[in-house]
Amino acid sequence: MKKLIAVITMAVILAGGLMSVATAQTESLQECCQLNQKVTTDTKSYASGIWVGPAKTGVCDTNGDGLIDTSDAIKDAGVTEEWGMVCLLNTIYTVTNWIFYIMTLVAVLMIVFGGFTYITAAGDPAKAGKGKSILTYAIIGLAIALVAKLIPSLVRFILGM
Repeated sequence: MKKLIAVITMAVILAGGLMSVATAQTESLQECCQLNQKVTTDTKSYASGIWVGPAKTGVCDTNGDGLIDTSDAIKDAGVTEEWGMVCLLNTIYTVTNWIFYIMTLVAVLMIVFGGFTYITAAGDPAKAGKGKSILTYAIIGLAIALVAKLIPSLVRFILGM
């Protein structure tokens, strides 16, 4: 029964993710992005919070009113020919940071749970083994979370940025 509930929950989460991706595809694509992270390339460093786009003006809705007008023109600091790579790196930084934070939180909770299980085993080898395995998997999860922080550097290395 527990496996069935877990499978149904994962299916609902997956379906929700697919629906959000499908609805996102119906919106018009913008040739710009607002940076959530500080992004540095070989040629320039871009601060967090600025809009980055191609060497055109008025190509994105920077004020969120749904209309593109002259007030939406990108500031000169964000105009670059490599705006696509900067936006890609910004997205990779954001996603890997969220993965790192969530996996670290889960690993810490699992370490606490595994430690509690191990301490309260009261000499029962099965419970002690279960606590040890939970601790082992939590440490492996923490190591994977740390690897997630290396992904942006790996992407920059592969792309030569």
